[in-house]
Amino acid sequence: MRVFTVLGPAHSGKSTLVQALSRLDGQDISFTVSNVVKLHSFSYLDDPWCAIDVDGGSDSLAYVGPALALSDAAVIIVPPDPNAAELCAPYLRLVEEAGIPCFLFLNRMDAPNGRIRDIVAALQTYCRHSIALRQVPLRENDQIVGAVDLISERAWKYQENHPSALIELPNAAQNREQEARADLLETLSDFDDHLLEQLIEDKRPPTKEVYEIAAQVLQNHQLISAYLGSALHGNGLTRLMKALRHEAPEYSVAADRDAAEPQALAITGFADIKKHIGKITVLRGLGDGVTTQTPLGGDSIGSLTELDAKTPVQRVEAGQIALAVKSDHLRPGQIYDPQSGHPLPDWATSHPAGIRQRVSPAHDRDDVRLSNALSRLAEIDPGLHLSQDETTGQAVLGCQGPQHLRRITEKLAQDFGIEITAEPVATAYRETISKAVETQYRHRKQSGGAGQFADVVIAIEPTPRGTGFAFSETVKGGAVPKNYIPSVATGAGEALARGPEGYPVVDVKVTLKDGKHHNVDSSDYAFRTAGKAALREAMTQARPVTLQPVMRAEMHLPSKFVGDMVPTISGLHGQILGFENNPEAAGWDIFNSLLPAGAQDELHRALASASRGTGWVEFSFDHYEELR
Repeated sequence: MRVFTVLGPAHSGKSTLVQALSRLDGQDISFTVSNVVKLHSFSYLDDPWCAIDVDGGSDSLAYVGPALALSDAAVIIVPPDPNAAELCAPYLRLVEEAGIPCFLFLNRMDAPNGRIRDIVAALQTYCRHSIALRQVPLRENDQIVGAVDLISERAWKYQENHPSALIELPNAAQNREQEARADLLETLSDFDDHLLEQLIEDKRPPTKEVYEIAAQVLQNHQLISAYLGSALHGNGLTRLMKALRHEAPEYSVAADRDAAEPQALAITGFADIKKHIGKITVLRGLGDGVTTQTPLGGDSIGSLTELDAKTPVQRVEAGQIALAVKSDHLRPGQIYDPQSGHPLPDWATSHPAGIRQRVSPAHDRDDVRLSNALSRLAEIDPGLHLSQDETTGQAVLGCQGPQHLRRITEKLAQDFGIEITAEPVATAYRETISKAVETQYRHRKQSGGAGQFADVVIAIEPTPRGTGFAFSETVKGGAVPKNYIPSVATGAGEALARGPEGYPVVDVKVTLKDGKHHNVDSSDYAFRTAGKAALREAMTQARPVTLQPVMRAEMHLPSKFVGDMVPTISGLHGQILGFENNPEAAGWDIFNSLLPAGAQDELHRALASASRGTGWVEFSFDHYEELR
């Protein structure tokens, strides 16, 4: 079985293209994962195929890596507009990071918004590899009515929802065809010395040889081939499918790209939880394949089915896609051998969470059920990052965007019967002091029997940012016995958990200078209580100030949008540290800045708007500064 993934911006025609390709020779069988990914298995010229359709938009990008890990090739569907090139930039970047052979399909050629060469030139901005145009359009009265294959030099005229008709190359198109063919051959000659010699000697290279060179170059991911058509009208589909059939590599190449060991049996790409069925995992066989009797990842598989989740499969052969049902030990994004599994390469992992929401059940009775449900969702959703709020202990969902959060909310309601409420995570403010203070506190209590007595004199002083809490003692003459001093430190530490403004206290040094004790009534508890109360009293006199966390924001975005983000950072009271070209991604910049933690969500929204949903940001704590 050959597998390819279809990628592209939202509303570019991905689903229309996949459905049309999968039905060229009949009907297909499909399986949907979390309403984000749809897999289609079908037959083309008696060969088995599987097409993976991933939703467009930044909220679904986390599924692209696992899809590419399952695939032999990628098809990026391109809107017919040079100004839409940046919308394809995240997908071009991902296929280059994955090192997967890639085809471009310039869609909607019946209504382009620019010249083909301008569209390709705009896309080239975001590719380290050359884009080779494999076809040029045929025009009648400024309308594209067909295409010319630049290797075979055959002209094809589009027919509505039917295979294109072979026609004689019109005279008006010959000059453009010769020019584009020369460009293609010159590009291919960069990778083949024999072809270069033929061009230098003005010899016409054999068509078969050129096809072979083109296939080899594409399989080695040395260039990207571009084709023309219209998925809605059924134009250019057969040519694209034949290119996939003749030029996409075999499954063993994908296994090498995923860094699979020789003993690996399967790659798991996706998983979903279906009501009344349970967990279903999409896997692709490697090596000797998988059976229900073969251990995988240290445990047996419940059952194996085709993509309809009904038809049993006795054995998943190498390269074949199937579903593992009732195999809860399998996790998506893994490469499994009989006894264990290891994660896919880094290029297959998701971007950091774009938004963070603190969630709680709408009904208290669902508290435990929500925790279990979120843990299960975190196992199957590659873009979901689950953590815990440090102040309230509530679950925090890290999502790729608002649509992702909406999908999680709907899945919790539909598949688990749990309604939730979500709110932004509160900023983790801190407190510190701005002057040194010395105070005395006496704890004395008598309630029958042994009493409680402890007297302490402490000094507190501010310390540099980031030093935390320090404790020392300068007691002389045994005024406070050595065995009680750690209790004073413990009490002081407890008092720092909540300052006068209600936030944890940081960057304070506490010194126990003197005190008194009683031979009968003094105890660890008494001195701990005294230390705690003394520090609280001293804090109110030491001019406490509130500190806000400042985050380092590393933004990744197409270079053309960097200028739009400069005033945004200033408007959010941030500090620009600088930006530079990303050496590993053509057409992308890395923009570093410092930003108050409370502005994280605003920056995410502003970045999504300014970059048309293509950029993302990674936050890391940098320091605390005084809140003004």
